[in-house]
Amino acid sequence: MNKIIFCSTVNHCIPCIYGCVGSNEFCRGGIQYVQRFQENKKILVAYFPSPGNTREIANQIHKIVGGDIFEIQSVKPYPTDHDAAVTQARQELDSGDMPALKTKVENIKSYDLIFIGYPNWCSTIPAPVKTFLSEYDLSGKTIVPFCTYGGSGLGRSVSDISTLLPKINLVG
Repeated sequence: MNKIIFCSTVNHCIPCIYGCVGSNEFCRGGIQYVQRFQENKKILVAYFPSPGNTREIANQIHKIVGGDIFEIQSVKPYPTDHDAAVTQARQELDSGDMPALKTKVENIKSYDLIFIGYPNWCSTIPAPVKTFLSEYDLSGKTIVPFCTYGGSGLGRSVSDISTLLPKINLVG
């Protein structure tokens, strides 16, 4: 697995794209990497919204890098209250539940670079993100995870993505 440092810092919310925590030097370097990479490449920004900042961060990344944007939505909606959403996430994590998703990405094989955004719930990726990542063959794709959190950092989310998708190029 190849690793490249990339980080995005937006206002006071620090969604860390694995590898740095708010270092402007690394952030500028990450943006420059993506800008060089995006020439002749197809980009997807996929994110799981939460009662928080993940959608806003996804929109800002999309504005910078272009490409397509896709909202990961489970068939059964999550509560809008943060604590209730985290409780549901904990139950899904404990049970190994993989919730069904409302929509799918058409022709995901056409994308070269995929940003995956999610809130850090229970120190890992939410179950709908795990479902999303499991539904496609992403071998050889470059994946850039970005995570929003309320102080707990990335937890084990990046290592969980790496374990789930061992044949990707993980930017981080």
